Amino acid sequence: MQDVNLTELLSKMTLDEKIAQLTQLATPFFKGSKDQGEITGPMKEMGITQKVIENAGSVLGASGAQQTKSIQEEHLKNNRLGIPLLFMSDIVHGYETIFPIPLAMGCSWDLSLAEKSAEIAAKEAAVSGVHVTFAPMVDLVRDPRWGRVMETTGEDPYLNGEFSKAQVKGFQGSNLTKDFNRVAACVKHFAAYGAPEGGRDYNTVNMSEREMYEQYLPAYKAAIDAGVEMVMSAFNTVDGIPATGSKYLMRKILRKEMEFEGILISDWGAVKELIPHGVAEDEAEAAFKALEAGIDIEMMTTCYVDHLKEQIEMRNLTESLVDEAVLRILKLKKKLGLFENPYRGADERLENEVVMSAEHRAASRELATKSLVLLKNEKNVLPLNHHQKISLIGPFADNGDILGAWSWKGSREDAVTLKEGISQGMDHSLLTIAKGSNIQSISEEDAAEAVQAAKNSDVVILALGEDSEMSGEAGSRTNIKLPQAQLDLFAKIKETGKPIVVVLFNGRPLDLTDIHDQADAILEAWYPGTEGGAAITDVLFGKENPSGKLTMSFPYSAGQIPVYYNHFNTGRPKDAPDAQERYASQYLDSPNKPLYPFGFGLSYTNFLYKNIQQSAENMDPEEGISFTIEVTNNGKMAGEEVVQFYIQDVTGEVVRPLKELKDFRKIFLNPGETKEVLFNLREEQLRYYHSDLSLKSDKGKFNVFIGSSSEDVLSLSFQLL
Repeated sequence: MQDVNLTELLSKMTLDEKIAQLTQLATPFFKGSKDQGEITGPMKEMGITQKVIENAGSVLGASGAQQTKSIQEEHLKNNRLGIPLLFMSDIVHGYETIFPIPLAMGCSWDLSLAEKSAEIAAKEAAVSGVHVTFAPMVDLVRDPRWGRVMETTGEDPYLNGEFSKAQVKGFQGSNLTKDFNRVAACVKHFAAYGAPEGGRDYNTVNMSEREMYEQYLPAYKAAIDAGVEMVMSAFNTVDGIPATGSKYLMRKILRKEMEFEGILISDWGAVKELIPHGVAEDEAEAAFKALEAGIDIEMMTTCYVDHLKEQIEMRNLTESLVDEAVLRILKLKKKLGLFENPYRGADERLENEVVMSAEHRAASRELATKSLVLLKNEKNVLPLNHHQKISLIGPFADNGDILGAWSWKGSREDAVTLKEGISQGMDHSLLTIAKGSNIQSISEEDAAEAVQAAKNSDVVILALGEDSEMSGEAGSRTNIKLPQAQLDLFAKIKETGKPIVVVLFNGRPLDLTDIHDQADAILEAWYPGTEGGAAITDVLFGKENPSGKLTMSFPYSAGQIPVYYNHFNTGRPKDAPDAQERYASQYLDSPNKPLYPFGFGLSYTNFLYKNIQQSAENMDPEEGISFTIEVTNNGKMAGEEVVQFYIQDVTGEVVRPLKELKDFRKIFLNPGETKEVLFNLREEQLRYYHSDLSLKSDKGKFNVFIGSSSEDVLSLSFQLL
């Protein structure tokens, strides 16, 4: 079909064909798939007819050039109007070349590398026949008990928005019609999915409208402003209404205020879930409410195909609502060039060349290196040297489970383990490997072997963490400490008296109070991806200087949660000059502050901040104001530093956060080098949502903070005129 007229095509479609376009089905439903007919469990209960399959609009989870081409070919044989399928999949932090999990990616503070990782993921997915990725996930997170914090870039709305834009640009490029190495992106989950009560997945979200606008909506808006093609609705309720059935969220905020014109898709089964939520009596009412709210594509339930036609015939809904949804789907298919080339970028030869190429693995290694966060380094035990006798101990010493959740096509066998990374550069006679324990259990035999290895070494690398199934979707936990078996192993190794370097593999901030004081060094590796072991080795031995900074605070204990840097003050702040000993806002058994704050991360060198200056005492709203600070590397090793710029609106119409990140710079400094870093502040950066949801700034005093973390800063103040 050349230059298809979509309005004309829509007019030729029957109502049944239109409704089928709004239905997304998993790969096994389709002829030509490798798993054709393997429809079990909930899929079998769906009762999908062959006619619906022949007219379905999109496929969930198919990949591989040969398979996607085969499915598309079979589909076009039977589709009356020759409307091609869209292939959609979860390419979250890599296709087969797996990059660090998004939370780790955020800790790199490197937007260009984030964009590059999305570009590489898109290229691998596109040659494998995928058209749409369900990424980026930009949900703001403040509760590490929620397993899906690993899919986001952290607790700050500004930084999440910057990564949101970078990833959309990386996935989509500038011309989806001509650039077959890109895929359409789908930002998720709209809205406020990252704030479930108790950190329990799929749970209720309850917040003020103003907080949602100020903290939770900006990153979605950033993706929409960057041109994202799709949005996915959230599972949760917002103000008592499930997002998938919320006209307020989808029609008013998303469509009208944010001016989003692309496709809105439900999450898996979310339309039918309006029933257990308690806002729909049956599937017919669920279909009615979801379409009325603006959901264009129903993923993996059949409320639309089973009930929309009757709803229209009963005049509960107008066919125009179906038409507008179908037209959006057809527009994306046209934009992707599928009417002209239904196989788009799928190419078996290129697939073999591109996927997991050396170039892509090198990019994964680079981003992993920059995502590592050095949390502790007593007496400069790090970096290590290759002349030391080293024992590598722990359940992650030689474990390929370092890709993390949502590494769909990634192979643990292809991942570089820590053992493999360290072994490549060491005299094997100086390196001893011992498991010590499993993730959740420990035996006397394994522990004894580990203790002996530690005694025979100069330093111990203890590789600890969570199994990847302990985080991610449905991976909520109330206890976010390391498993007891690993804490027992740590205690036994500590008794040897040897220096301990802990390397952590995990998908969330952990409660590290059991090991923080006793470990000599702690390196947060997260789930670092395909080249993780190599990247960690580069940092442990000083080939690379760690530069990662936390984008989510680490609590002292789960009892503090939520703990985040940009919190409000109270009427009785603990740190006020006249604070009473007891009657202040505080815990009796824990500090208020986190163990490791937002923006924190150590280096092998020292960065000295000095000479903070401002261009004026008062800020003219038309002209703005600028600030400079000098940063000097006064250590012996070159390194990168993330210079962070925060403000505080001292007095507002509503209470304002004690600090808000407004900008940052990544700078590279050689030993002895000094750079002046400039920040220009504009009046629009001072605006916030008032009690009536108007977005504006207030005249008055503002404090400015510049430093190496949210807590380690120098400050100035100015007046907004």
